Amino acid sequence: MAKLTKLDDIVALCKRRGFIYQSSEIYGGLASCYDYGPLGSELKRNVRNAWWKAIVQMRDDVVGLDCSILMHPMVWKASGHADKFADLVTVCKKCSTRTRVDHLQDKPDPAGDLGEFGLGNKLCPSCGTAGQFNKPMAFKLMFETQMGANADDTMTLWLRPETAQGIFANFRNVLDSSRVKVPFGIAQIGKSFRNEVTTKAFIFRTREFEQAEIEFFCKPGSDEAWYNHWKEFRFNWYLNLGMKKENLRFRDHATDELAHYAKACVDVEYKFPFGSGDWQELEGIANRQDFDLRQHQRGMRTMNDWYEKRDVTKLQLKEEAEDWVKGPLSYFDDESKERFVPYVIEPSAGIDRSCLAFLVDAYDEDEVNGEPRSVLRFHPALAPIKAAIFPLVKKDGLPEIARKIYDELKPCFATFYDEKGAIGRRYRRQDEAGTPYCMTIDGQSKEDQTVTVRERDSLTQERINIAQLKNFLRDKMGL
Repeated sequence: MAKLTKLDDIVALCKRRGFIYQSSEIYGGLASCYDYGPLGSELKRNVRNAWWKAIVQMRDDVVGLDCSILMHPMVWKASGHADKFADLVTVCKKCSTRTRVDHLQDKPDPAGDLGEFGLGNKLCPSCGTAGQFNKPMAFKLMFETQMGANADDTMTLWLRPETAQGIFANFRNVLDSSRVKVPFGIAQIGKSFRNEVTTKAFIFRTREFEQAEIEFFCKPGSDEAWYNHWKEFRFNWYLNLGMKKENLRFRDHATDELAHYAKACVDVEYKFPFGSGDWQELEGIANRQDFDLRQHQRGMRTMNDWYEKRDVTKLQLKEEAEDWVKGPLSYFDDESKERFVPYVIEPSAGIDRSCLAFLVDAYDEDEVNGEPRSVLRFHPALAPIKAAIFPLVKKDGLPEIARKIYDELKPCFATFYDEKGAIGRRYRRQDEAGTPYCMTIDGQSKEDQTVTVRERDSLTQERINIAQLKNFLRDKMGL
């Protein structure tokens, strides 16, 4: 089985077939920004829909949300992003490449002396020079913007660097307006923005990206069980959509790698054909404990002058500590008669990274009748085009029959019509686009109202009655 072995191969495939283009290419392009073409936009939409169906539509304990990208600056103050959301970066003295410190590569035979700034055993990922770096400095990751009609009422805002905080800020709204009870989750898909330092891996790491996140709220003490549940659920989601198991793995975060608020965190990694060591993060699943809701309760107190600097007695401190549990972002369990601040399990996936992984995983090369063939073996649910309709020739009434079939299938499935070129070439074009089924209308179709349906992977062909095509495709697509 042939695989895409270089990043350039992926980029070329995506541009050639209309999956992904460099943004603003006619003006030289804009670094780390990409546009999804006709096939790519369909693939991305299908990945979103598959995620939403599995997480929201098919579960009784998760509801959806769609938050604004622009939010009150206090959201980011309370979450800690406004003050602490930055990467430590350094510049190579030899090639002037700027790199995140945590992305520097270790020397194969590290010296005992860590050298200046503790980077003596590190290699530049660009030129390979060891230990020659300037002093690391903080690099803020949030994009800043202004809101207001004139200078007098202008407010500084940030483009959100993650979708999670909008969910936490709406926790009480969802509780009050929906018939949900802990344990339950809130899911959201949306754009986020980070002024990333390292942006040389196509759509794997970009400054504008799309997240699919779940914040699952549960009672303290039940969090470990839910953490394990979501690990298994999310891993199986990739497998159920056709991703090869040998290309997926879990990687638990070491204790010194965990975020300060996290009790545990694991990455679902995919074996990409690029990067250091190939294995790269596809999705993170974290036990965030009750950190986020407590932080926003502090933020609400600040806004309402609840949290003032003052001398307090031990009794006042005790009362204030107890009051945390009674705050607006706490939860009262009607059955146990307990009030608590829920713990949160957060599975956070990247839609763009998922698209890239599904593209790489689906790519294959084989031979058909002695000729090489490039094919994308997408799961039918993800395939940008579900069925292609071909009249064998452009005469004898075959295009009219083909057009009628196309018009009948189009409202139900992403369908493509093509009457140009030899039938073999038309098959090859659809194979490389990942289309699972091609339907050819020939002379027999006029006689018995059947068409030849050719399957992409097995190359088998069978005659299907035109009246049964919708049901045939629904069965094959699992709809």
